[in-house]
Amino acid sequence: MTKMAPELPIEVDSETGVWTTDALPMLYVPRHFFINNHTAVADALGVDKYAEILYHAGYKSAWHWCEKEAECHGLEGVDVFEHYMQRLSQRGWGKFVTEAIDLDAGTARVRLEHSAFVYQLGKTGHKEEYMFTGWFAGAMDQILAARGSALRTVAEQTQSGAEPGCEVGIFEVKPLAGDAR
Repeated sequence: MTKMAPELPIEVDSETGVWTTDALPMLYVPRHFFINNHTAVADALGVDKYAEILYHAGYKSAWHWCEKEAECHGLEGVDVFEHYMQRLSQRGWGKFVTEAIDLDAGTARVRLEHSAFVYQLGKTGHKEEYMFTGWFAGAMDQILAARGSALRTVAEQTQSGAEPGCEVGIFEVKPLAGDAR
């Protein structure tokens, strides 16, 4: 393993201690702290309810992030999505690889390698990265809206590295039912 310094710009306000990357405030917490809190909430609410809540919150957050990053860096279209995958990868969630993306069709396929959830929880036999699904649809929909498209999408995790026989996670983005073009 080769170690390197973070590839994303991090600034820390000396007065407030607030971390920022590309002018967006950030939090820096240990992986176990985050995942322990995540699993405690899932246990309390039930995975299905928690996944639904996270989907909508993640969707909204991804839309906002992509909108701000596109503006900050002068990006558009697929470049916004790729920048998002790069930044997610640089933040320790795992390595996100866009295997396919078609903005006209409103589809994408993302592979997740080195999942922080799988590293922390191991082979649980379940899809552990459900937190990410809303992120991909939110990113796609912001990009589509910026292009003037009314097409909207939904994302789903189809496999997880935490499941038997799987080494990576796979996420599919597709148009909402009845919105295929």
